[in-house]
Amino acid sequence: MSSTRSIVIWKRTDIDSLERMEIVHTPDGVTAASTVISVESGGFRLDHQWRLDRNWRPQTVTIERWDAQGRETLLLQRSKSGWLVNGQARPDLEGADEPDLSVTPFCNTFAIRRTPETVGATLTLDVAFIDGMTLSVARSRQHYIRHGPDRLRYVDLGLSSGFEADLVVDDAGLVLRYEHLFELIAQSA
Repeated sequence: MSSTRSIVIWKRTDIDSLERMEIVHTPDGVTAASTVISVESGGFRLDHQWRLDRNWRPQTVTIERWDAQGRETLLLQRSKSGWLVNGQARPDLEGADEPDLSVTPFCNTFAIRRTPETVGATLTLDVAFIDGMTLSVARSRQHYIRHGPDRLRYVDLGLSSGFEADLVVDDAGLVLRYEHLFELIAQSA
């Protein structure tokens, strides 16, 4: 199998923000590189690069954020039982299944692909939640409910407890519409 490349572009529906992501599938796994441009809090640019295994399990994410205060970086790496944040073990993240970066719907794909296809099936998981505004990382809990092959309900049980949204997804599990937050506006294979 040779590599395949696709481009997706999402817009935020609650604030002025765009994201352009390039996803590359190879025999060894998946890489994704993205740029988010937002006017939120005076404006910022956030680049994030992902390395996933063949089963779409994130292994690393590197994030660079620029705003009026300067540039910040974050490296999150999967370790044997949890996650390293900028090379440092974080025992509070031990057992967290996936990372979740607040400024993109891409991270929902990881859980969506793991949620059984049967209508009514659920998946509850802990995540290493990355706040895109501060690049802080904290443990949180999420719940997904399958309503159909292309529809799920997201329920936050952790840091944003009480937040819920309906998700419409494509065959690969990429978000087409995330109620209240994101909408896919362009996709090319």
